[in-house]
Amino acid sequence: MDDETAEIELLEQNLNKTRQISQRMTSILSSFDTRLVKLEKSILPLYNSTQVLTRRANNVESALQKIDEIASYHEGVAAEEALILRGPQPNQLSAYTEVLERMNVSVAFNSTDSRDKARLVESGAKKLIQLYTKLVAEGSSGVPPGGAEFTSVPFPASLMATLQPLVTFLRTLPLPATHPSHPAASGIQSALKDAQKGYGDMRGAWVRKCLETFGKRVVDRAETIDGVAAGTEVGKWTENMLSVADEEYNLLLDLAPLTTPAAISTTYATLISPLTNLFTSTLGSLGSLIKRNLNKNTFLALSAYSSLTPLQPRWNDIMSRRADRRENELKEGLHSIRASCLRSFPEFLADIRLAGLGKGGEVGTGLADFTISTVQYLERIPAVQDAAASALLTLGDGNWKMGEGTQIGKTKAAEVDEQTVLQHFTHDVVSATVQSLLTLSRTNKRPAFGAIFLLNNVSYLRTQVLVRPRTDVPAILSRPSQELLNSNFRTAKAGYFDANFSPLLQTLVDEKDKGKSAVKEKFTRFFDLLDEVTERHAVARVLTDDPDGRATVADEAVKLVVPSLQRFIQRNLGKEFSKNPQKYIKMPPEEVEALIKGFYSGGSGGSAPTVPAPEKMTNTLLQQAGWGW
Repeated sequence: MDDETAEIELLEQNLNKTRQISQRMTSILSSFDTRLVKLEKSILPLYNSTQVLTRRANNVESALQKIDEIASYHEGVAAEEALILRGPQPNQLSAYTEVLERMNVSVAFNSTDSRDKARLVESGAKKLIQLYTKLVAEGSSGVPPGGAEFTSVPFPASLMATLQPLVTFLRTLPLPATHPSHPAASGIQSALKDAQKGYGDMRGAWVRKCLETFGKRVVDRAETIDGVAAGTEVGKWTENMLSVADEEYNLLLDLAPLTTPAAISTTYATLISPLTNLFTSTLGSLGSLIKRNLNKNTFLALSAYSSLTPLQPRWNDIMSRRADRRENELKEGLHSIRASCLRSFPEFLADIRLAGLGKGGEVGTGLADFTISTVQYLERIPAVQDAAASALLTLGDGNWKMGEGTQIGKTKAAEVDEQTVLQHFTHDVVSATVQSLLTLSRTNKRPAFGAIFLLNNVSYLRTQVLVRPRTDVPAILSRPSQELLNSNFRTAKAGYFDANFSPLLQTLVDEKDKGKSAVKEKFTRFFDLLDEVTERHAVARVLTDDPDGRATVADEAVKLVVPSLQRFIQRNLGKEFSKNPQKYIKMPPEEVEALIKGFYSGGSGGSAPTVPAPEKMTNTLLQQAGWGW
């Protein structure tokens, strides 16, 4: 118990001490709190004053920064405005477009000075558009290409390097369709439309200038070179025009600021207008040339028609569809040329028939002009076979025989194909030529010369188009045409022998009067006629352009005359019809053979000269010609 009491007393003592300490701590804290309250009351005014001063200092600093920013902004705007008003420089194009782009963004976000900036954007855009027009003008000027072969002039690569980034930026400018509320959109669109129209005008004038020289050359050469070659050149020139137009269309797609389909087609139509005008005038000049002398220029028309027809699909695409045009100048030109082609066929036949009337004066024994022209005509047709056959089919089978009772338009095109109608036409050409030759040979007052004329011409016609053709003429000649040529050649050769050598043979025919005087008269008559034949062949050459034919005729003439002469001499030498047979037998058969072969010797030349009257053929003339003995 004592121990517990002692512990309790100890605890009470400690508790008292703790209470005393707590009281002292409470007293100290109360005193400290009182002092803090006093301190707070003393510091609070100073704190409030310090806050005001700090806020004022911050406001002053912010104001100074804002003033600096405004001053700097106005300096930048002034510099940018000066840059825009000065216009783009070749080496500062990117800086210029960046300034415009920033201003355009400010306008788009409706900044306080957006209207002023919009005016600057419009002004800058127009200066860029002026630069665009200037560069296009530089690339569309200079000396056009010349020479015999066409060469295109591509847009300069150095200008393209500047134009391409410029066009890329122009395509980003605000337009009413994309920025309806932009103050400068309508003005910029108007300037771009003018620039794009100017592009079409400048490029169109330039490409016409490049093609015009070659078009004039085509027209000039058409009067001097072969018609087929001239027509081919017309097609080549037109093909070059289409290639140039195609290149210009692709260039337009690269360089057009306005890229809507309507804007592209409108600009392209403006661009190709000078080309279509040039094509129309060039083809018009060729058409006038053809119509002035259709017979001479028939193959120019056929060749041009053949060369231009395959280009129609390209023309439809490049010159009509892309430009959204209804006009088709090539189609109209082909109609005009085809009309000339259709006229040429009946007119050619009519000229052949007219030549057969012999109104050109006395006919010689050489080649007639219409024979040569017929051969040339037939030789050229294979080169324009498709065009000729198509035109003939359009004209109608047989409708070229105008004036011979043919009913125009009654033949159905489906009844024959192009190959057949072409063979029908060439048959009529051959037939008309042969008929005219027959008529002229019969109207000759000297049948022997008429026979030589007929043989020369029929042989020439047959050789050139059938035996040794220089082109594929036999392919356009039907079997009846070939048989017609062969048959008339045989007939002409028989007529030639009959007119020139039959009188000789008739003198050697035995008659009832077999007296010496009759034999003398026969020999005299034979050699007199032989002299006439010799004189005739001195000036009337036979088959001058056919050495093989001359050799064949020479052999046949010898076989016709010499054996009969030999037999007649053998029959009468034994009868001693004369004491001096050499007086009547002026030449032995061997010399007669040599003489006849001499008729067909010598170099080939042109047609024989016009035959003079027989009474003017003297021995002196024969000796001068090398035929005397």
